[in-house]
Amino acid sequence: MRIWHQSFTVLDDVPHYRDALQRHLSAAASEGTEVDLHGMRPGTYPSDYPGTHIKYAYLSGLHKEQFVRAALQAQDEGYDAFLIATIPDTAYEEVRSLVDLPVVAFGQTSVLMASMLGARVGIVSFIAELEPQLRRNMLLYGLDRVVGPIRQVGVEFSDLMAAYAEPAPLLAAFRKAARAAIADGASVIVPGEGPLNVFLAAQGLNRIDDVPVLDSLGTCVQVAELRARQHRAGLVASRVGFYGEQPPRALVDAAHDFYATAWAPAL
Repeated sequence: MRIWHQSFTVLDDVPHYRDALQRHLSAAASEGTEVDLHGMRPGTYPSDYPGTHIKYAYLSGLHKEQFVRAALQAQDEGYDAFLIATIPDTAYEEVRSLVDLPVVAFGQTSVLMASMLGARVGIVSFIAELEPQLRRNMLLYGLDRVVGPIRQVGVEFSDLMAAYAEPAPLLAAFRKAARAAIADGASVIVPGEGPLNVFLAAQGLNRIDDVPVLDSLGTCVQVAELRARQHRAGLVASRVGFYGEQPPRALVDAAHDFYATAWAPAL
């Protein structure tokens, strides 16, 4: 089984995270499952930090196209599942309507699985500007009544990368934010975004006092394996309605060609 992991990060810009991510997802996967990491194209962002774009509605939306093209490539290359490994679930509806292989989204899957561990899901992240999008997504999924407090660890992306060498400050910041979420009613915690999740998993942190902390990406890989097996048995996504009906591939390819030409610089 092969799973295409699609990050919102240019992974080669952050090799410490990339390598930790590969170790973690390979350990979470079943024997015989390959999780192939894919990031955004080099030069996508003005720095190694996608938060410079991900927090803005237009720029975040513009980058959906990379996820769409990645999913089409994954299908063409025979992958068994496609994992959208970013908590805002970038391009989830579009990708799910375009490809036949199972599509698993970080935000939706994490909250669904966390809700089996506790009645009220708290999200602890490090990009505060994502909260409106997360709230809207959960409303669309029908999970808005499950998600409670969303709290921030109060660190920058560079601090998170540095924490692999000196973990104590980030662990303390996470515990403080998680306990604030717990005080506001959370009974299970979802770490927001992959870098924080992978760091916590590497540190073996899976509980704050009596409250479980979900391994979000590890869980997503395991759900992707499940959906791949179901898909092989004939269980495929709905093809009904605006968000489900699949356009002919020729129309999709023609639209891609048109916009590539329309946006090309004039000679």
